[in-house]
Amino acid sequence: MQTTLTVNGEERRLDHDVRTSLLDALRDHLGLTGTKKGCDHGQCGACTILLNGKRINACLTLAAMHEGDEVTTIEGLGTPEAMSPLQSAFVTCDGYQCGFCTAGQIMSATGMLAELKEGMPSHVSPSLSEGSEMTDPEVAERMSGNLCRCSAYPFIREAIAMASEDK
Repeated sequence: MQTTLTVNGEERRLDHDVRTSLLDALRDHLGLTGTKKGCDHGQCGACTILLNGKRINACLTLAAMHEGDEVTTIEGLGTPEAMSPLQSAFVTCDGYQCGFCTAGQIMSATGMLAELKEGMPSHVSPSLSEGSEMTDPEVAERMSGNLCRCSAYPFIREAIAMASEDK
């Protein structure tokens, strides 16, 4: 099967098996290994990407379902020479330990900041209709789908807060 995606701003054509997950397509077919395969069941968040601007777990969807869609991976946010504000904040705040979950954390935080800006509520938001402030409990709730086995959560939340102040 062939599927055409726009990945990090570049149109890419994949020739793949119909059972290929979007995660495997990115890693194995396109060589974008920044997106990690953690649990392969949607429980850890290591494979978080942006699909049409919304964060998703790439392991839970098939590449064939996304003809014409726009995918952003960690490689599309910045480079070591020109990091995104979140990438820079993660470095400054030591928002990583082993680094395995870092790409997923940064991609999820990118999506989460956009959700906050759009006024989307979370489980801990005080109102369903009046947007939410970026409090520590709000960030913790919104990032709860991304696990860090090294327990760098305080530094991750600090990095997200720092990056949101830069925007």
